[in-house]
Amino acid sequence: MKNSLGIEIPEYIEGIGNLEPFQGAWTKLNKGWMGEQTTPPPVKASQPHFNKMCETLEEAILKCNPHNGMTVSFHHHLRGGDYLLIRTIEILDKLGIKDITLASSSLTTAHDGLVPYLKNGVITKIFSSGIRGKLGEAISYGILKTPVIIHSHGGRVRAIQTGKIRIDLAIIATSAADVEGNATGSHGKSAFGSIGYAMIDAWYAARVVVVSDSMVEYPCVPPSIRQNYVDYVVNIDTIGDASKIASGTTRITKSPLDLRIAQLAAEAIVKSGHFNNGFSFQVGAGGASLAVAKFVRKEMVKQNIKGSFLLGGVTSVLVEMLEEGLFKSIFDVQSFDAAVSSSILNNTYHIEIPSGLYANPYNCGCMTNKLDVVVLGALEIDTDFNVNVMTGNDGTIRGASGGHSDTASGAQLTVVVCPSFRGRIPIVKKEVHNIVTPGESVDVLVTERGICVHPNRPELEARLIEAGLNIRKIEDLAVEVERFTGTPKPLELLDKIVGLIEYRDGTIIDVIKQTKGDLEALYEEFNI
Repeated sequence: MKNSLGIEIPEYIEGIGNLEPFQGAWTKLNKGWMGEQTTPPPVKASQPHFNKMCETLEEAILKCNPHNGMTVSFHHHLRGGDYLLIRTIEILDKLGIKDITLASSSLTTAHDGLVPYLKNGVITKIFSSGIRGKLGEAISYGILKTPVIIHSHGGRVRAIQTGKIRIDLAIIATSAADVEGNATGSHGKSAFGSIGYAMIDAWYAARVVVVSDSMVEYPCVPPSIRQNYVDYVVNIDTIGDASKIASGTTRITKSPLDLRIAQLAAEAIVKSGHFNNGFSFQVGAGGASLAVAKFVRKEMVKQNIKGSFLLGGVTSVLVEMLEEGLFKSIFDVQSFDAAVSSSILNNTYHIEIPSGLYANPYNCGCMTNKLDVVVLGALEIDTDFNVNVMTGNDGTIRGASGGHSDTASGAQLTVVVCPSFRGRIPIVKKEVHNIVTPGESVDVLVTERGICVHPNRPELEARLIEAGLNIRKIEDLAVEVERFTGTPKPLELLDKIVGLIEYRDGTIIDVIKQTKGDLEALYEEFNI
């Protein structure tokens, strides 16, 4: 069957079940909860003065009834510095547990070490918003029998609430905790900031283990994770390397090209009609996106504009805008910079939020639905404004859906920033390899070669033309880019589906096909 974008979607996949094709950004959501059955969180109880402390992580896992076919979840707030996920899988492997479903909120290059556990059958199924590195390569080359399911951040919450993901064991890394399991990421030696992605896991998992490398006197405040959801607590030497939270993708770019794109994007925002007192704002984690915030800040100071709230993954750049009084508040679901943690701890209006409040499409207070302006990046964008942030030009999995489609669907103005090509690789093209965010949710594309406005926004295009900005037809830009790069050779893909890209409402917006790659060579890298 085909979805509304004309992409062939299987009706059924073994190990996953029946699939529902994407029909539009709001088609299913406009029907409310029709066809969706919610699953209640588990009811738990413990005896008076029960001791939750365990000497080791292995002891805690043993007490949580590990079994074949279980689903284990993690959060990715430590990003490239995460230690706990690999350690947990090592323990489960040692215990002889097989056929695990891994349900991490995202997977990074810190998790390349999972490849051997995919090969030996310890992990056989994966839900995640993103996959990178050698792990992404192995999956792209067909290491798993069952396709991975890629969801948005909001879509993950929906999947847990509706029972599509049923978590047996949640391992939650925290930078500070007490003996009852009250825990936070805002202070302690490995402070990483908001722990918003793990809150849904704590609420819905059958068993919850809080792990920390900084135990504090009861009660731990602020309690991002609360004791009534926690079964066991473990104190270990280190949960990971907090210095690796920030990576090259989460710092303001120094590239003259990207800075030029960011400046143009800021000009488009200022002239869009949405740059007014009380506007809300979110930027993505990419260096060029963050640079847009720098230029927007400058214009806010110049025009004496005061915003309402900042949203999403938060860096020190946004914290500075809050402290300067340019925005009244920050709603923080993920901290992209370890320095942000002190702001969460000390600033009343730096508000830590769960991912459900941030982006779950099935609630009546979703923050992304209140956004005025969002700035996002792209690996590819096509002439219908469809965006790929998941697969590279060679077809391998190397990115993340994250909050891309969540924020794009809700914002009044969605701005995508990217160069028109990288090296000899076209970014603006006639057709993207995979679609994560549908073009109907994108309003403006900003490149170094000009600004393109979606045909559905003629009033916006007229406003930007009147402001003297260089407005281009995206079809003309794609042709121009192809003259520089040449026409890319079609990718040689195999028939096997290695990944399903869910839209935020649970429908399938695209499939990821197996790429030609040398799995045996990859195995040699891991001595397996």
